[in-house]
Amino acid sequence: MQPRLHALTTLRFFAALHVVLFHMRVIGILPGGPWWYQNFASIGFVGVNFFFVLSGFILVYTYDGPNLNVHNFWWARFARIYPAYVLSLIVAAPFFFFAVRHLDLPIFAWSKQHLVLACVLTLSLLQSWVPHAALTWNSVCWSLSVEAFFYFLFPFLLLRSKKLSESQLFLGLFAFWLVSLCLSLGYVFLHPDGADKINSGEITLFWKNVLSFNPLVRLPEFVVGMLAGRLFLVRGEKTKFASLLIFTGLLGFVCVVLFADKIPNPVLSAGLLSPAFAAIIYGAAQQPRWTAFLAAPFLVLLGDASYSLYLLHSLLIARVFDSFPHFAWSARVTLSLFAAIAASILAYRFVEQPARRLLRRK
Repeated sequence: MQPRLHALTTLRFFAALHVVLFHMRVIGILPGGPWWYQNFASIGFVGVNFFFVLSGFILVYTYDGPNLNVHNFWWARFARIYPAYVLSLIVAAPFFFFAVRHLDLPIFAWSKQHLVLACVLTLSLLQSWVPHAALTWNSVCWSLSVEAFFYFLFPFLLLRSKKLSESQLFLGLFAFWLVSLCLSLGYVFLHPDGADKINSGEITLFWKNVLSFNPLVRLPEFVVGMLAGRLFLVRGEKTKFASLLIFTGLLGFVCVVLFADKIPNPVLSAGLLSPAFAAIIYGAAQQPRWTAFLAAPFLVLLGDASYSLYLLHSLLIARVFDSFPHFAWSARVTLSLFAAIAASILAYRFVEQPARRLLRRK
């Protein structure tokens, strides 16, 4: 069994936190701040791009070997994601079912007309295949629908990746990044939802939802991570360029943040930063000495709990914030963030871990 890469676990927490800050900005809890922070928070959805690249990298690192039992792999992935996924749906259920029956919210407009189908799609991790259903029930769960598709394909993609030479792996990284760019740029230039909708935040745009949520469209990001993971295994743990890779990836990310308001939203949302994220992940996996702080036990715990943080935060932050109207704004923001993180740790300790152990035994 491969040794665990604690630094990558910690990076998951920072990516999840970026998504949390994005949603706190969207719902008006934390809308202000200096321009660079507003740019940073406004593109928090790229944290999902990071998750997809990291997922591909980690799965190759973990499951590379002469024989991968496909059914055992799929069951292990089910045990990993489904218990916390169901927990988030249970927490979201009261508001969701009230909203589809009594409120006219655009995010649930399709679900209001197709409630039974929306529930079936969500419970079976298929909602992202239907553009208007992707954000139903618990909106962040769309990415788990996409990940489920990645997990289905992974054993077959892994076999194919083993046949690639080092130069083919580099070429594949570039090629799949170009596929993501071509899809997003194609949307910008063809603007099938209308030229005035390119940077729109509307959530009922058919083709924008296809670009953002469809598993096939997001697959290149996962493959970029897989190819980076294969390169890591082929080249070995050579630390000579580890720091350079990390800083190059961070530089690319900072440049995107600085110019975020000038980059079309569709280009940002689907894969623009995949090479930068792959560089950061690859470099951190080589564990240069100065990154030792990423292996601190508390940070690793936050990383372990980041999956639950991602699933639960949007259900908690607004409710906690609204529960203390007489507190100072900064105190309410702090309480909201603390509650989401605390809930994620509890969910990890008392739901994710026990359920995974139980399912893996079965």
